[in-house]
Amino acid sequence: MVKLIGDERLDYLLAEDLRIIQSPTVFSFSLDAVLLSRFAYMPIKKGNILDLCTGNGIIPLILSTRTNGKITGVEIQERLYDMAMRSIAYNNLEQQINMIHGDLKEMPKQLGYGKYDVVTCNPPYFATPHKGNQNPNEYLAIARHEILCTLEDVIRVSSQLVKQGGKIALVHRPGRLADIIEQMRKHRVEPKRIQLVYPKQGKEANTLLIEGIKDGHADLKLLPPVFVYNHDNEYTKEIKTILYGDKQEDMQA
Repeated sequence: MVKLIGDERLDYLLAEDLRIIQSPTVFSFSLDAVLLSRFAYMPIKKGNILDLCTGNGIIPLILSTRTNGKITGVEIQERLYDMAMRSIAYNNLEQQINMIHGDLKEMPKQLGYGKYDVVTCNPPYFATPHKGNQNPNEYLAIARHEILCTLEDVIRVSSQLVKQGGKIALVHRPGRLADIIEQMRKHRVEPKRIQLVYPKQGKEANTLLIEGIKDGHADLKLLPPVFVYNHDNEYTKEIKTILYGDKQEDMQA
């Protein structure tokens, strides 16, 4: 059994055969987090992985199915941290996933410099608007806007935490690509792989996946695009596989 608070619900992660606690008023993960979890390089047998801005733990949960390494999630909002902790316990993953309630900007001092093989992050996407233009829901405002951390904070801290030769993977908006590359190079991270995600054929990309290597050499690869919906406004086969795995056939039966 799992304790649910308020409007929380226990959702399936079908492709991973896991469950996760979500709340429409506090936090529910988006496709962006799932795409990042599948895009990021993962050491299979061992390694130390860190996920910043971890929310309700969606990325550590999915990564646990791709690696036997130790995974740490960092979340500043106590309510989201608590949701993640309960989800990890429900899935019996306490031996693999550790959660920290704290500010990512403090993590290099708290966890140590150059300790991680991979750092992932699904950060707030938008610059902080005037208070009157922010989402009145504090949980959602902090998750979406650079209120408690900026893009530079995320990249600087990720660079400090990752080993030399280690990898940093982010999901963001395509409009921030120039800023991301500028900040990566400023903080000794060389962009190596980029993949754009499009809502459907003929539309502009609305999601950016990017991975860089600490002190890497310049050799950027542009991966094939990902399309979310087909012309019938149904998930493409690629997205169905990411979300449902082999269970998509059972759902259609």
